Amino acid sequence: MTSATPDQPARLRVAVVGGGFAGLAAAHRLRELDPATEVTLFEAGDTLGGVVRTERSDGYLLEHSADSFITNVPWALDLCRRVGLADELLPTNEAYRRALVVRKGKLYPVPEGFTLLAGSRVWPILTTPVLSLKGKLRLLGEWFVPARRYSADESNDESLASFARRRLGREAFERLVQPLVAGIYTADAEKLSIEAALPQFPEIERTHRSLIRGLRRGAAAGQASGARYSLFVAPRDGLASLVEAIARRLPAGCVALNAPVERLAARPGGGWMVSLGRDELREFDTVIVAVPAPTAARLLEGIAAELAAELRQIPYAGSAIALAGYRCEQITHPLDGFGFVVPEIEGREILAASFTSVKFAGRAPRGRVLVRVFFGGARRPDQVELGDEELRRIAGRELGELLGARGEPELFRVCRWRASMPQYHIGHLALVERIESRVAQLPGLELAGNAYRGVGIPHCIQSGEQAAERVVGQKSLVIGH
Repeated sequence: MTSATPDQPARLRVAVVGGGFAGLAAAHRLRELDPATEVTLFEAGDTLGGVVRTERSDGYLLEHSADSFITNVPWALDLCRRVGLADELLPTNEAYRRALVVRKGKLYPVPEGFTLLAGSRVWPILTTPVLSLKGKLRLLGEWFVPARRYSADESNDESLASFARRRLGREAFERLVQPLVAGIYTADAEKLSIEAALPQFPEIERTHRSLIRGLRRGAAAGQASGARYSLFVAPRDGLASLVEAIARRLPAGCVALNAPVERLAARPGGGWMVSLGRDELREFDTVIVAVPAPTAARLLEGIAAELAAELRQIPYAGSAIALAGYRCEQITHPLDGFGFVVPEIEGREILAASFTSVKFAGRAPRGRVLVRVFFGGARRPDQVELGDEELRRIAGRELGELLGARGEPELFRVCRWRASMPQYHIGHLALVERIESRVAQLPGLELAGNAYRGVGIPHCIQSGEQAAERVVGQKSLVIGH
């Protein structure tokens, strides 16, 4: 590997495997911290960005996966500033910062002040038609529910469903918490770890005894419904423009597209070998693996079987998104929110729908609306494999019944993402700690991505940047092999 000379300091050679936000953020941060670092980013596909895709068609701006990111965790916003995209970020439409929820075939607003797991205002809960009187009283009675006794010696993990029913009651869980959380994580709430997915709420319980008490004291500032939706932003030209802005900051020749890595191997004297197939081997001081956990397991199974086995324990769920563009006169509902979520107990065939052209400007031509309909998730994996025409039929029927949509949409797309969302099941944090412990025993190896400590875009970026910072911090230990 590269060695230092009196005239030429040693250069760190780093391979980044995976061109999603975690990998891009890692490559970019490496160059920020040490411009002399030789970075090669290997992406198996023909484009960067992972699942992020932005398409323009007939005046519509279509996001094939995520369409925005939240700013109360700073890493995505900070990166936008550093790559010159901050001035292009759009806020959400201030007039409609709320979500709707289905009850008996009709749409009602989520009670004002209700967060993902608690309400901080009494009157909106008492007057909402979403809950029965019994459900309302039980939800407000959360103030008096004793805090769980947390042990210092044992795992305190709990499913989100168990936590919500214990604190808020069965009805609030089924009518509000389950659909809101499913819309974010596409997860099974009976298996989803509250400590891994939403740790702020167990912390509020530990600190304030009651979630309502904690929220009213500002323990989750910015989480209340309208305030939370004000925290989301999106690049004017779509999330792909952030991908492009990061890529432009990388050196020419840094990115290798259509370059699937087949396996990794540790060199006996230190450093790493990256196999690209066809007997092509590349040598590096360090490797950052920023791909889904199952792919990382495959790359590492030949040199770290126990680590690979741990990585395979992280399950994944898939989803399908139907994008439907309508003329405004085809929809009778006022679309006075950012979208709606569907409780599982409603027995409908969709998870949620987002009114994209209401949330952000420039997403549909004048006189048109763009709706994104979500299918699948951990509880309905079969839907991801349904044909486009079947998904069109289901979406048309559901939007007809819930929004008064009439006739065929003038634009329709289906985007499928098989096994794309890691599931943070009970015990996830302990599993991640074991994974990180095993990685620490392999000098020059780092993992990054949404499989570990956060699924959103900001957490992916944080994961990649922290991996890069660890690599640069250990430069003297791994260079010169």
